[in-house]
Amino acid sequence: MTTSATRRRFQVWAPTPENVRLQLDDTVHPMQRSSDGWWHADVDAAPNSRYGYLLDDADKALPDPRSPRQPDGVHELSQVFDVDPTLWTDAAWTGRQLPGSSIYELHIGTFTDEGTFDAAVTKLDHLVDLGVSFVEIMPVNGFNGVHNWGYDGVLWYTVHEAYGGPEGLQRLVDACHGRGIGVVLDVVYNHLGPSGNYLERFGPYMTEGANSWGQAINYADADSGEVRRYALDNALRWFSEFHIDALRLDAVHAIVDHTAVHLLEQLSIETRTLSAHLGRPLTLIAESDLNDPSLITARSGGGYGLDAQWDDDIHHAIHAAVSGERQGYYGDFGSLQGLANTLRQGFFHAGTYSSFRGRIHGRPLDTRRIPASSLVTYTTTHDQVGNRAIGDRPGFYLSPGQLAIKAALVLTSPCTPMLFMGEEWGASTPFQFFTSHPEPELGKATAEGRKAEFAEHGWDKSDIPDPQDPETFTRSKLNWSELGDGDHARVLALYRDLLRLRRDRTELTDPWLDHVKVDYDEDAKWIVVRRSRLSVVCNLSESAVTVPVGGSPLLEWEPTTSNQTGSATTVPGHSIVVLES
Repeated sequence: MTTSATRRRFQVWAPTPENVRLQLDDTVHPMQRSSDGWWHADVDAAPNSRYGYLLDDADKALPDPRSPRQPDGVHELSQVFDVDPTLWTDAAWTGRQLPGSSIYELHIGTFTDEGTFDAAVTKLDHLVDLGVSFVEIMPVNGFNGVHNWGYDGVLWYTVHEAYGGPEGLQRLVDACHGRGIGVVLDVVYNHLGPSGNYLERFGPYMTEGANSWGQAINYADADSGEVRRYALDNALRWFSEFHIDALRLDAVHAIVDHTAVHLLEQLSIETRTLSAHLGRPLTLIAESDLNDPSLITARSGGGYGLDAQWDDDIHHAIHAAVSGERQGYYGDFGSLQGLANTLRQGFFHAGTYSSFRGRIHGRPLDTRRIPASSLVTYTTTHDQVGNRAIGDRPGFYLSPGQLAIKAALVLTSPCTPMLFMGEEWGASTPFQFFTSHPEPELGKATAEGRKAEFAEHGWDKSDIPDPQDPETFTRSKLNWSELGDGDHARVLALYRDLLRLRRDRTELTDPWLDHVKVDYDEDAKWIVVRRSRLSVVCNLSESAVTVPVGGSPLLEWEPTTSNQTGSATTVPGHSIVVLES
């Protein structure tokens, strides 16, 4: 890459200020305004030059809202940067479709001791051996501080420097593709973080109202056209410039858009267009709390046309049945009947009363037209661990056999299964809520708010980890040395076997819920999920049970026995077996 200065167009949408100037390194340049609120200046700039925009009479330049790089943090000047196309080695990569695949969610900062993209590359062979199809990376856009979960981003176009910046992300994506693994990137379009958000000084990026995390973004009110493009162009950039294969869209229920063509539908349209041009699948996965099938209904059927959505109902139904927990949003879950219905229908709440919400929730999924591969399901996620008071994983309070049950129900389901980093070996490390806000008042408010929230639910405040304490972050890093130890190794072997069986048997990737049959005994605590010739038998009780299902064991957690006629199988307590009839 050349080091000499080249002519470059700097442009920024800033309809609010009367005057905008470009600061490029130590020189200030005037900018010209167009009638649409865009300002531009054509200036000679060296690679890696620092730049920013001076609004009206301001003395300090603000970073570019579309900054490609922030080497000095989100409050400082942006850096000229272009993704170098010559560094890619994935020309043969043709992408991956979501149906039939599996996903592995990870947080770059805690996936390895180093907490970088390059360190994550060293663990990819483990994921290949495990048998997953995609890695899903929690948000990496620019946020203030050194570490947090990533959902407090304020500069959507940049990549967090502590992880390795945009070049590090490029190397990780390239390495994944070289091993046959697709990449899902978690992106947040429903709010901006509390520190470093200068967008409102440029233009009407924000609007009246707020969600749980901050002020609402202006996707539907006056002058919202360029705000919508800010999000849409960002999504398309990850696909085109960084070769990302899929986007996980955070909490889409918190996006306020009452226009005729919702932002999500527009994103679906433009993603399909880009996919056709690039010649590889591009996938959109929503996180939604609505149980609204229109998200994953094709546009030809009146839906938004997204490819998939996270399905918390299946998680809740499995978790409550196995663990016995009934607090909070688990209140309606826990019975095997509820679990069976959810495994057959996709949603538990489908126009039914939700005691947690105090109202009717959801609507039925059309299982004849929407494949279950459009539902991403899991035994746990960053939320389901990190939003517990002390960030305890299921292995902290469940037996290895109970972990096996949860894994079997998810990995043999017709849905798209997702793992959260470390669950495949029952990791002993927690995943806690951590932040590193440099502003003392913001850090204090975050810590006090966290403790107060859980104190209301009966927790001792002294037990709640301080998210600002660096040790909270350090404790959440995976301990890779335990993979080969005792129950950790045994759980890992089960996950590998289940994923291998899923790849080998057509019955397990059959995405049609109408083909799923479920039997159960509420009192004896067993449940059987039938996938054509395969039966997944789970004993949720502590004692052995005899289940009226026969067949040859293909995979089992504990040794099982058949009766003399082969029509029944005795399964030990807290165990599973996959039988072939």
